[in-house]
Amino acid sequence: MHVDVLDDEWILSEGQVRSLLDCIGRQESGSRSVYPFLATLTEAALRPSEARSRRAHDFVLRSGGSGELTVRYRGQPRVIPLRPRFATFLRGWIDEAGLQEDDLLFPGPRGGQLRVAAYTRLWEQALEAVLPHDELLSWRLGEPVDILRESSLVRWLKLGLDVPTVAELAGVAPAWLALRYPYCFRLEATKIGWERLAQATRLPEPTVR
Repeated sequence: MHVDVLDDEWILSEGQVRSLLDCIGRQESGSRSVYPFLATLTEAALRPSEARSRRAHDFVLRSGGSGELTVRYRGQPRVIPLRPRFATFLRGWIDEAGLQEDDLLFPGPRGGQLRVAAYTRLWEQALEAVLPHDELLSWRLGEPVDILRESSLVRWLKLGLDVPTVAELAGVAPAWLALRYPYCFRLEATKIGWERLAQATRLPEPTVR
């Protein structure tokens, strides 16, 4: 399995993600779907293609306030749990946009799929406004929206969410995560307590016959 490594320096911090989404949320031009679309990429670590094809009925708000979003990738469904605050936000978006059960969750202005160009334009404007423009970081201005998914997956791993769970939520194999984000799996150098280890593995004293 060959997987390109995504270096840690590419990953957006929580503060940067928040600032980028806030910037996009303040934009008056473009489709109204762009902000909830990008926010969902972040919250559920979705591929853009997965989010663009979701229908309103794929989202379920539970009685306790939490929610679930059913996603399909290459014919394989998976259910992603949503935190109560975000589930409430998504329910509010559906109501505000007047979406019916079979409508796309993030429709374009004419009801069809949200166009890539529509959200890419606003995303690039947000990158220009939020990210530093110095020589060392100017290369980041061309990052695609996929970095929102990548940043969420890295954050989950660093928070200690077990690898099989992250893999299941992302729709990938656990080995893919290890190859894609190797820095999330490096163990810090630790001092080995040789005496304690020797005691733990000590064999019984031999009996003299």
